[in-house]
Amino acid sequence: MSIGIWQIAIIVILVVLLFGRGKISSLMGDVAKGIKSFKKGMASDVTDDTEPKNISDDNKDSDNKN
Repeated sequence: MSIGIWQIAIIVILVVLLFGRGKISSLMGDVAKGIKSFKKGMASDVTDDTEPKNISDDNKDSDNKN
């Protein structure tokens, strides 16, 4: 027993009647803003770590202090 086009249409109509078009569109807008914010945050994290850290320079500094 598979889901047909009529069952999907009935479910969509019920969802629109329960929540209304305005609430569904605002919810989708909030989801899109969240995804954009997440992608922006991930992109800024990647650009912060572009400079490689030289470990040998840190060891030389600590040897000179002693």
